[in-house]
Amino acid sequence: MTDSQFSENTTQMTNMANAIRALSMDAIQKANSGHPGMPMGMADVATVLFKDHLRFDPKAPNWPDRDRFVLSAGHGSMLLYSLLNLTGYAAPTMDDIKNFRQLHSPTAGHPEYGECPGIETTTGPLGQGLATAVGMALAERLDNARMGDDLVGHKTYVIAGDGCLMEGLSHEAISMAGHLKLGNLIVLWDDNSICIDGSTDMTVSDDMQARFDASGWHVQSVDGHDMEAIDAALTQAKDSDQPSMIACRTIIGFGAPTKQGTSATHGAPLGDAEIAGAREMLGWPHASFEIPDDVAQDWAAVGAKGAALSAAWNAKLEKLDVDSRAAYARRLSGDIPSELDAAIEDYKAALAAEPVKVATRKASEMALGVINPVLTETIGGSADLTGSNNTKTPDQAVITADDFAGRYMHYGVREFGMSACMNGLALHGGFVPYGGTFLVFTDYARSAIRLSALMGQRVIYVMTHDSIGLGEDGPTHQPVEHIASLRAMPGVTVYRPADAVETAECWQLAMHASEPSVLALTRQGLKQQRLTHNTENLCAKGGYILHEAEGDVAAVIIASGSEVEIAAEARDALQADGVPTRVVSMAATELFDAQDEAYRKAVLPANTVKVSIEAGTTFGWHKYVGDGGKVIGIDSFGASAPATDLYKHFGITGDAIVAAVKARL
Repeated sequence: MTDSQFSENTTQMTNMANAIRALSMDAIQKANSGHPGMPMGMADVATVLFKDHLRFDPKAPNWPDRDRFVLSAGHGSMLLYSLLNLTGYAAPTMDDIKNFRQLHSPTAGHPEYGECPGIETTTGPLGQGLATAVGMALAERLDNARMGDDLVGHKTYVIAGDGCLMEGLSHEAISMAGHLKLGNLIVLWDDNSICIDGSTDMTVSDDMQARFDASGWHVQSVDGHDMEAIDAALTQAKDSDQPSMIACRTIIGFGAPTKQGTSATHGAPLGDAEIAGAREMLGWPHASFEIPDDVAQDWAAVGAKGAALSAAWNAKLEKLDVDSRAAYARRLSGDIPSELDAAIEDYKAALAAEPVKVATRKASEMALGVINPVLTETIGGSADLTGSNNTKTPDQAVITADDFAGRYMHYGVREFGMSACMNGLALHGGFVPYGGTFLVFTDYARSAIRLSALMGQRVIYVMTHDSIGLGEDGPTHQPVEHIASLRAMPGVTVYRPADAVETAECWQLAMHASEPSVLALTRQGLKQQRLTHNTENLCAKGGYILHEAEGDVAAVIIASGSEVEIAAEARDALQADGVPTRVVSMAATELFDAQDEAYRKAVLPANTVKVSIEAGTTFGWHKYVGDGGKVIGIDSFGASAPATDLYKHFGITGDAIVAAVKARL
């Protein structure tokens, strides 16, 4: 936009920005809860972005080549809700805005993916929006490398606050984006120098612009209330081949006569008197939740521009041949081709014909060797443990800043960043991300795993070295409580397969899932338990009868993963002593718990002795063995020693199972 055009539009754009401010302060006041400062401070930046730069279509909110907008500073959610309403999205309606932060309203306290079209990701945990946006920007580059410039060429814009940049995750995200030279990523930093406790100089003295510059970003700074300067900075950023950060110096709570520029506007309603003063200061004489016709029309016109953009893209899509168009549509939809199930079926049959004794991390690599050639949208990776996680297959070239045609990411030692990036890959659409590290390091990744679950995203976490069985690395690396804690997380399925066949089945289930999966895999080799081919995916039941008792069932041993082999050996000993014993492989407790009562009682019948064994905490197992049963596990940290010595030391043995059963007969 030229200088003269900007001058002519200053009043119009100021009124458009003030509409955001008014809706934000009104909704927060009505809810008696919320954060008015950021929406009021960043309203000018957001107005320029949405009016003159962001490519979107409210009537086609999932148009694949739209620009993505991520509000990483999710506490300022009324900024986003106001923009969505004003530009013509189906939701939130004005009634929704009036019901901000109320039960069953789509205008939650922080933006939630799926509640309103136009919310690209759930944000609120600071820094995660920024890191997720890195995944979205990466996905665009991957998609562009496959489909070309005509079909794929969008940007990812982020509004991040001081808190986002204080979080350690921001370093991982900034570093990763700079390393990959993601020139399609533009971050607008709300540089207002205020946090909830007060001025940010109490807690941080970093040169934020130098941080970004050191990581290979294009960096600018502007007055966040000078719309012409904002526009010029965005124009420069779009032309850069580096990721861009624009430091927008703003006044938090802009327009609040006595509270602007202070922490009083950060996390609490302004109050009726302050809002009245803000209306006067901003020249906004309209009643609460009232948008004058001229401003409403100006915003509606911004949203209406997107129809031509999405239509032009659809016309380009139609030029593809029928097969290419169908393949692209399938990939974007997330549907899994039937060829994958057939390939896994053949693979299971081959394993039954020629059994293997391998660690389940190796079995996972073998399963991926079947999956990846068929499902070419998988994007694998590891947090600097590729050789240990066994996550790379021969058909996967490495993704680099110079070549995005690859399918494998070296994430570096950035477990949290990797996990948030995978959320972005999944949310963008067109890809199925999986990434590996040691199970114990899910502690680093946990917050991103939780968002995977909250958003219902198919992200697959390949977590190896799943118990004391990893041996000499000792208790710092030996997970004890981790599997139980992940099982406790809603919306996540934790798979702990016992052999190569179960590992293939768990991968198949993870690929078909509409939620995140955690595969907990061993370092140590395990004997194959399933020696007869079965076309049914038995792990789909979560727990199933692996080895049946010879005679009327007297005892049931319930085990997962590496302890299934121990359970099978104990069963043989008990059978030899005349105790008919069944072994139940509990590959996924969440799936077993979802089965009907009749199935669960048939697998774990009443009036039998029940013993469970897992090389982890006993937490969560008592409901399976009942009041008279025995749970064998580890309720302390591990130790540094060879795995065989550790299993004996902690009593994770067949002898312990046999003794527990006999003591209860």
